[in-house]
Amino acid sequence: MAKEQLQVLNALDVAKTQWYHFTAIVIAGMGFFTDAYDLFCVSLVTKLLGRIYYHVDGAAKPGTLPPNVSAAVNGVAFCGTLAGQLFFGWLGDKMGRKRVYGMTLMVMVICSVASGLSFGKEPKAVMATLCFFRFWLGFGIGGDYPLSATIMSEYANKKTRGAFIAAVFAMQGFGILAGGMVAIIISATFKAKFDAPAYEIDPVASTVPEADLVWRIIVMFGALPAALTYYWRMKMPETARYTALVAKNAKQAASDMSKVLQVEIEAEQEKIEQLGQEPANSFGLFSKQFLRRHGLHLLGTTSTWFLLDIAFYSQNLFQKDIFSAIGWIPPAKTMNAIEEVYKIARAQTLIALCSTVPGYWFTVAFIDRIGRFAIQLMGFFFMTVFMFALAIPYHHWTLKDNRIGFVVMYSLTFFFANFGPNATTFVVPAEIFPARLRSTCHGISAASGKAGAIVGAFGFLYAAQNQDKTKTDAGYPAGIGVKNSLIVLGVVNFLGMMFTFLVPESKGKSLEEMSGENEEEIGTGVESEHQAGHNRTFPV
Repeated sequence: MAKEQLQVLNALDVAKTQWYHFTAIVIAGMGFFTDAYDLFCVSLVTKLLGRIYYHVDGAAKPGTLPPNVSAAVNGVAFCGTLAGQLFFGWLGDKMGRKRVYGMTLMVMVICSVASGLSFGKEPKAVMATLCFFRFWLGFGIGGDYPLSATIMSEYANKKTRGAFIAAVFAMQGFGILAGGMVAIIISATFKAKFDAPAYEIDPVASTVPEADLVWRIIVMFGALPAALTYYWRMKMPETARYTALVAKNAKQAASDMSKVLQVEIEAEQEKIEQLGQEPANSFGLFSKQFLRRHGLHLLGTTSTWFLLDIAFYSQNLFQKDIFSAIGWIPPAKTMNAIEEVYKIARAQTLIALCSTVPGYWFTVAFIDRIGRFAIQLMGFFFMTVFMFALAIPYHHWTLKDNRIGFVVMYSLTFFFANFGPNATTFVVPAEIFPARLRSTCHGISAASGKAGAIVGAFGFLYAAQNQDKTKTDAGYPAGIGVKNSLIVLGVVNFLGMMFTFLVPESKGKSLEEMSGENEEEIGTGVESEHQAGHNRTFPV
């Protein structure tokens, strides 16, 4: 049976949308802006790294990164992110959201700069240094996932909570867009120098010192937005739900939220202590009670995020190779290294502007109207449809007259990834678990997603390269290799749609209703909201 809600939590649940909500979105969102920039900017310069460090003197073909080096450069940050999500997610429940929040940001700033300063006498040494710093960059990025989601969910009101959390995540779209725009500006600046008669170079080799400077500037730029938000992160008060339900400090929670909401809130220390003694608020992560109450929920959030990230990160990291395979980006031998960066960045920026960014904000607009479940199911469904539509008649799309159609359909898969599971898998784990385990469970769910990203970054690169010996100029597969990869991604999206049925709908409910923290006991004849979630008919 549910008990009366704490006044401080009820005040947060029913609060009207205020300036502090938007402030929290920007502060938390800039972390995700940086996350996306840092994770995806490397795909813009991967080919450039090959032409700088692995060119063959006198060869007619530009250099490319060896498959193992390319996989490491693209995927090592995901390994760090996975570790960071687990570690900082757990730490956020132990030490508090705010105390850990600043740590993750500083790790991101330092390692972003250090990645651009990667050094070594031999190409292998430079790549090893870059991979080392990108691992720790990913470690800091990983902490941002559970902390940003948890902080925003615990600050928001229940009416618009989904939109606020989704808006934080939507800043990822602007980070991807910014990565492309920065790469365009930097490469265009140096490209203009190459076009001048005094800087004429061999368009094939193009391993001039300026090319080495280009990728370093692009990689280091990601430190700037993160550094600018550090001060504001440190000024944010700890969330009331952590202070009241985990730290058991009613006075501090009431004081903090009185300032934020600008209303008088009573400190209810006795009620907090009573809540802490209830069985519903004492079980741990590895207990039978957690397994019974939230086991299927955790399976649902981990499995759907894992499957989604296999497809999403594969598409993002290797879209440059798909564009080369269908001929949308010219062969490498026809342009110098800087020009190639420019054309890759321009193609990826167009995709981000027309499909990725709008998809995120469609989710923000509709998530509290049609619900998390409907958006996630719809997103997986259309991703499946478009993947198969690209894969089955693949050779039709590679014909010159059909390339625009391929790009349009490929863009739609990004749109429905973001107006779909890429946003909802981030939102839901921050809403359905108890406060004392919320950051940990979100970290576990997010880490499962990054395991999927690692499969995408490492597995699909090798699978595609080994399936077909016919390569494009860039060394990536044309024909059957790309086709089979798209088919596999379609199957992955279909499985994601099936596992979505394990995830409960949290639209319009308080965090305590979803987690069962406000119940007097477990096992009463009254079925709780979160238990009913297992048998609920979901509105679509």
